[in-house]
Amino acid sequence: MATIETKNPYTNKSIKQYKMFSKSEVHTSLETADRAFQEWKLVSIKDRTKLLDNVAEILYQNIDTYSQLITDEMGKPISESKAEIEKCILLCDFYRKNAEDLLSDELIDTEAHESFISYDPLGVILAIMPWNYPFWQVMRFAIPTLTSGNTALLKHASNVTGCSLIIQDIFEKANYPKGCFQTLLVSHDQIETIIENDVVKAISLTGSETAGRKIAEIAGKNLKKTVLELGGNNACIVLEDANLDKYLDTMVKARMQNTGQSCIAAKRFIVVESIYEQFLNEFTAKVEALTIGDPSKKDTTIGVLARKDLADTLEEQVNKSIKKGAHVHFGNLKDQTYYQPTILTNVTPGMPVFDEETFGPVASIIKVKNKDEAYKMASNSKLGLGSMIFTKDIEDAKQHISLIEDGSFFINELVKSDPRLPFGGTKASGYGRELSREGILEFVNKKTIYINK
Repeated sequence: MATIETKNPYTNKSIKQYKMFSKSEVHTSLETADRAFQEWKLVSIKDRTKLLDNVAEILYQNIDTYSQLITDEMGKPISESKAEIEKCILLCDFYRKNAEDLLSDELIDTEAHESFISYDPLGVILAIMPWNYPFWQVMRFAIPTLTSGNTALLKHASNVTGCSLIIQDIFEKANYPKGCFQTLLVSHDQIETIIENDVVKAISLTGSETAGRKIAEIAGKNLKKTVLELGGNNACIVLEDANLDKYLDTMVKARMQNTGQSCIAAKRFIVVESIYEQFLNEFTAKVEALTIGDPSKKDTTIGVLARKDLADTLEEQVNKSIKKGAHVHFGNLKDQTYYQPTILTNVTPGMPVFDEETFGPVASIIKVKNKDEAYKMASNSKLGLGSMIFTKDIEDAKQHISLIEDGSFFINELVKSDPRLPFGGTKASGYGRELSREGILEFVNKKTIYINK
């Protein structure tokens, strides 16, 4: 009998074992999701949104329990785990207030007596989600997807299986009909068969570029829509007029939050040479001051990586870069799942820490001559999730927005997701959008209605 075992990455102690689904159990889940859709799609949008209050209340009442589960399963500092649950509550509030308007028929003025666009749900949507934000990543898919009238199946990362089952429990306790949201305890080998099943109408994946290519290939063969939110190696441009006194803490957080395990983290700090030494010294002092330790303690800011193999991969990327000429300015100690916050200098294109996504607390610092070279260096990436720039000249920065092909461009702020704004990437960072109006319309049929008397 195949099982999943979750482990605490800080203590390396086993948390729980779970029995994986058999083929017949998967088949039953698919049938249940389809039956639930046939009823759920007929529920009014207004009545669907009412249930979001229930979800938010359950999250609020259990925030300590859910936060501790996140920290236990993937090592996130407990203060950040609580912030993750709080963000899920804000997500519920946004769609409760706005979903009815976002999904209302859109009248179009034509020669017809009446013409409009209606937004009908597609059916059963499969989500394949990562471990780094085990509640938020799922909720930002599930809340708009369910509210638009679809039902959902979740294949979560195995190391956060407890979180995945709790999320199903939340929707059931919130009075969603049985089968509206189900967790599948399956392996990656079973995913292709699930996607091929006629019940599944579309797939949402948040994960690596490699996983995205595989899922897109399977979905493409079966003519099914995908939304892919893949990796990033976001640039943080620091121009000579950047207000370091005001924004240096933001820049450190942009790299080190969630112990550096974020697709939208600043991985490449591109700094003009006139401010380079000051930035490097002050940035290093801030990193040195981070509180490292037990992620269950509220004052901890750096915990551990979620699995040992992730730390090993990061170490390999750093070592290959060092062989190519990168210099360790600070840190670079590893012990099992712990990876010390690390600062690398003399980083250039062609090194893994420049070209690839580094999933951990490693900051690459790149010196450039001027603003033009900074924008050119920031654009030198196959990935395109987001960029950030720090400068006092807002109007000049706005003139350069189109030079960066990423899915987002933040000025004097770290790249972050917000329920009110669309979130997603370009190039090898994927396609499609989550959140806001764009997110709730990803898994609907935009149906043209044309009426003459």
